[in-house]
Amino acid sequence: MHSNKINEFLDKKKSATQGGGQDRIKAQHDKGKLTARERINLLLDEGSFVEIDALTTHHYHEYEMQKKKFYNDGVVGGYGTIHNRQVYVFAYDFTILGGTLSQMGAKKITKLMDHATRNGCPIIGIADSGGARIQEGILSLDGFADIFYHNELASGVVPQITASIGPSAGGAVYSPAMTDFVIMVDKAATMFVTGPDVVKTVLGEEVSFDELGGAMTHGTKSGVAHFVAQNEYECMDYIKTLLSYIPQNSTEEPPKIQSDDDPNRLDHNLINLKPEDSLKPYDMKPVILSILDNNNFFEIHELFAQNIIVGFGRMNGRTVGIVANQPMYLAGALDIDSSNKASRFIRFCDCYGIPIITLVDTPGYMPGTNQEHNGIIRHGSKLLYSYCEATVPKITIVIGKAYGGAYIAMGSKNLRTDINYAWPTAQIAVLGSEGAVKIMNRKELANSDDPEALKKQLVDEFTEKFANPYVAASHGTIDTVIDPAETRPMLIKALEMLSNKRDKQLPRKHGNINL
Repeated sequence: MHSNKINEFLDKKKSATQGGGQDRIKAQHDKGKLTARERINLLLDEGSFVEIDALTTHHYHEYEMQKKKFYNDGVVGGYGTIHNRQVYVFAYDFTILGGTLSQMGAKKITKLMDHATRNGCPIIGIADSGGARIQEGILSLDGFADIFYHNELASGVVPQITASIGPSAGGAVYSPAMTDFVIMVDKAATMFVTGPDVVKTVLGEEVSFDELGGAMTHGTKSGVAHFVAQNEYECMDYIKTLLSYIPQNSTEEPPKIQSDDDPNRLDHNLINLKPEDSLKPYDMKPVILSILDNNNFFEIHELFAQNIIVGFGRMNGRTVGIVANQPMYLAGALDIDSSNKASRFIRFCDCYGIPIITLVDTPGYMPGTNQEHNGIIRHGSKLLYSYCEATVPKITIVIGKAYGGAYIAMGSKNLRTDINYAWPTAQIAVLGSEGAVKIMNRKELANSDDPEALKKQLVDEFTEKFANPYVAASHGTIDTVIDPAETRPMLIKALEMLSNKRDKQLPRKHGNINL
């Protein structure tokens, strides 16, 4: 009778939805955590999830593993929609053998990644895993390697997003690091290559799980986490918001929405946000908010390398990427972390056709032995490389200080930036006026009866001759000096002019960015 077959199927289907069983589901809930299926349902549009490989099991016999056999084998995956846009998603199921990765679990994940790249859809991974399944030995390690390979294949083809909601250790941390964005849930997620016990054994160093690899550690210090969410619900909201700004794949245009914000809107208060004293710090974020549609800015890496700001906004309904110095931190100087942060963001924007708007106010690169010994030359070059490499529309506005190599690195004209504007307050020079005078006029100042008065005179003369936007404008390095109040409409007009930009790199396998 067919009914027997149907009943058998229904029993297996029901069993597949139970994870590791009710006791393990309860244990997950008792920790304040959702299950893999609950997380997927929270992320996707209601009723849109279609599961793939629900009846997958492992095929291992050692260590009595046949007694520990569950459908799904530690990974729940499939496809569905987020705001009616198709995505592929997989979630490690901690209720099944601690969410450890098996050979079959890896095959399920890579199958979904293949679907994502072939169909041009984002792929989202939800991490809550004990890492490689020890009982499967090399097969589990091979599974991780297959995932890493597929991460590379998908890179720059479809967006890859990781939600880290539980533990990830050893090889399990590298796949998230190869994705475009990582959201970690505070007090729940941990990521580290070697855990606290190993650290204590090898180095004698006492450190907690959260201190070593918690969300705030990776959000503020390492930069592994682009977002730190307070709970799983906020984590999923971050993913949904992020997807609203980016396209499905590298061949599609970024989403465009209808904007009710006047593209010709002026802001006469904008100039007042910048102090007259160029040495006085100020917050760049109100400047960013002023120029974007409805003052909405979705910041990326908010807690990391705060001397530079990156994130997404819209101008006349179109997605743009913002890169801006932040004078509130380290005076907006560039350093290792800010160079890495900005260059990675620029390269993402370039992958997915998102125009880049750069706001400049920086005194230069951060000095010191710590920066030099840790490779500011190597890391700083990434910013230069990324701007040069990017073929999307690029518009730069110099607001204040733009000195030396930092002026060049922040989207200067000769890095193939399309449009370069400057406010009348811009100071563009090899060095700041005072620093330049101290070097060039050292002897005169030393021999002067009134060195302070002479220094002021020389500084004023240098500023007039060199450290102003009109010198740069006279050479075409700045396309024009603009009224700060007109910043938004000038940017929108430039973006419209550049909307059909076509620019290609010379034929090559790939560049060799200094990592």
